[in-house]
Order: sequence, then C-alpha cells, then structure tokens
Amino acid sequence: MPTFDIEQRHTGLIAGTDEAGRGPWAGPVVAAAVCFPHQNISPDLRAVINDSKKLTAKQRERAFDLLMKSDAFIGVGQASAEEIDDVNILRASFLAMERALNQLEEKYQPVSFVLIDGNRLPAWHWPCEAIIKGDSLSFSIAAASIIAKVTRDRIMTELAKEYPAYAWDKNAGYGTAAHIEALQKYGPCPYHRKSYAPIKNCIKNLSAD
Repeated sequence: MPTFDIEQRHTGLIAGTDEAGRGPWAGPVVAAAVCFPHQNISPDLRAVINDSKKLTAKQRERAFDLLMKSDAFIGVGQASAEEIDDVNILRASFLAMERALNQLEEKYQPVSFVLIDGNRLPAWHWPCEAIIKGDSLSFSIAAASIIAKVTRDRIMTELAKEYPAYAWDKNAGYGTAAHIEALQKYGPCPYHRKSYAPIKNCIKNLSAD
C-alpha cells in the first residue's frame, strides 16, 4: 500500500504525478498532479487510496470524490490525440503532466519537487524523481493516478455521445472487439490516434478499398 515515505525524503511542497490513457487508440492522455501539503489524510481516504489499476470503477469514483473534498492540491492536464500523433505518446504524457503541474501551481503555490510514476524523466525546470510502480508506493502518485483515470473515463464517456459507434463509454478507447468492429465499418474519427498501428492500418485498408 502507498505511504508518504518517499515524499518525506524531500522538503517543501511535493507533487505526485501520473497519467491515464497511454494505451488506448482514441482520446486524450490525461495527467494529474497531487500534493498533500501536510502529508496527512483522513482514515476514509487512506482506506481507498491505491494504484488506480487495483481499484474497481466504483472504488475509484469514491476515492476521486474524497480527494476532491480533501485539502489536497490538485491539478489536471491533458494532451489531445492530435498532439500524441505530433510528438509521440511519451512526450504527450509528459506534456499533460506539465500542464497538470502548471495548473496546480496557478491554483495553489509553487512545487518544490515532483515524483513521477515510471522510469523516465522529462526535461522540466522542477527537480524530479521517477519512481517505478510509484502508484503503489506513494500516496501522492496513487492519488494522481486516480484523478487522471476517473477524469479520462469521464471525458471518454462524453466523447461517446458524439461518436457512439465506438462504445468509448465502455472501452475508454481501448482496442476492444466492439471498437475494432466500428473502425472496420466507419473508419477512424478525429479523436483517433492516427500514429497508432491499428489506426494506421485501418486508414490504409480504407484507402486500398
């Protein structure tokens, strides 16, 4: 379970960052940055904070609501499918994280240090550390993973109203059977990541026809 042990290695305001949506074929990649200024959370929040992938959708929604009501400093950013195609998914993920951190600083106060889930470091002006499986180790990163995941799922549910055939409200843009079937029937839409191989192949096949 996550703790504040990693945060306590550093001084000042420590932000945890994580993203959701690197794997899907459509939609934005969404990132969150979360600080617990007093490194203290309620028992209710402590009971539900974990790596978002280890929580059910209902548990994530509850954790999200508790986080939004807490004294945590929260920022959210995203990079569009077009930006992902332009710069690649890794750089787009870092761009979304940077936007989340900038939003957090605009709303609250400057960040002293950033903890990033993963094993890659971006070229930021903030000092930072990459933590492998950080969403299972750090409260700040775990909270960011929940905010990012729930926010992105809600975005995809809204986009599904515009393009219902792809069933994004159920698959969040991942390459499920229903998504593949819709792509074969209708082709990609503006929210698809055209640099991703399955979408590239779909466009190629449609051109061949």
